[in-house]
Amino acid sequence: MNLKEIHIGQLIQVRVEEREMEIFRLCNYFKCTEYELNKVYESQDISTALLLKWCKLLEYDFFRLYSQHLILYSPPAINKIPKDSDQKTSLPQFRKNIYTSEIIEFILEMVKTGAKTKQQIITEYRIPKTTLYKWIEKYSSKENL
Repeated sequence: MNLKEIHIGQLIQVRVEEREMEIFRLCNYFKCTEYELNKVYESQDISTALLLKWCKLLEYDFFRLYSQHLILYSPPAINKIPKDSDQKTSLPQFRKNIYTSEIIEFILEMVKTGAKTKQQIITEYRIPKTTLYKWIEKYSSKENL
């Protein structure tokens, strides 16, 4: 899956087909017509409120696709405020360096196939060298079992 270009409508349609959901049920749930439902499938982006409804109905976290995109493709943060500053925010704070198993598999597959060197991965995705080497050691030992 290419997380660089996310077409959320197509992904929703794939999940609907996987779950074998009937159009009638979807139209009732969203109080819309079949035409409007097809418009969602064609949309590259939709409102977060609507996406949240799709997540609940299809029992799939579509927001995680965007989170993983941020992990892989966001530019490095340039903080103009010193880290020891007491400036607070009322917004929740998340740690960026929490890697999902899908991200780890994606990275390790690139190393295994030679698509990217270890140094390219460290540089492009800003994954700490020690983290990458720990993944390689941990997951290569599981494959050898």
